[in-house]
Amino acid sequence: MIAFVQGPVAALAPGTAVVEVGGVGMAVQCTPNTLAALRLGEPARLATSLVVREDSLTLYGFADDDERATFEVLQAAPGVGPRVAQAMLAVHSPDALRLAVANGDERALIQVPGIGKAKAAKLLLEYKNKLGAPSGAVPAQKPLAAGPAPWSEQLHAALVGLGYAPREAEEAVVAVTPEAEAQRSTDVGALLKAALRTLSRAR
Repeated sequence: MIAFVQGPVAALAPGTAVVEVGGVGMAVQCTPNTLAALRLGEPARLATSLVVREDSLTLYGFADDDERATFEVLQAAPGVGPRVAQAMLAVHSPDALRLAVANGDERALIQVPGIGKAKAAKLLLEYKNKLGAPSGAVPAQKPLAAGPAPWSEQLHAALVGLGYAPREAEEAVVAVTPEAEAQRSTDVGALLKAALRTLSRAR
């Protein structure tokens, strides 16, 4: 198991960071929030989980060990897999997910792309005794870390990273633009939540 990677950030793209480790570029799949905290050329340390498939080896990266441990529990559930597990952590923090499971909050899980009402109900049962207890009151939505990109670019990258097509992401950005313009200080986390609601209604 590759527990973590550490080194300068060699490249950033929607959904992926490349970290140079001993002269080798390690491609790591990350949530938009994790990517937003990274800077090209600057050192980074990402906790990692290696997912092995017959035709691929994929390394997933996380801001800390708690996120990685939560990811490994999430992706082991039937019908979930690493992509949906990563989407869950893109929308909610580990403690927010623990709180949702503890409270039987289907709505929190339905906010995640790829999870409908029936699947949310099954997952609440699946995770009931696996995620542990929440440490305290936490927001249900993870705010995206502030980055140098304009809010629209950051939001678009976040939606693409969650699995939406670029065109869908563009339409969602347009839909929430009036809300963004009304804010004195743009909260990309709140806009992501609003964009997900817009996309959910459109499907």
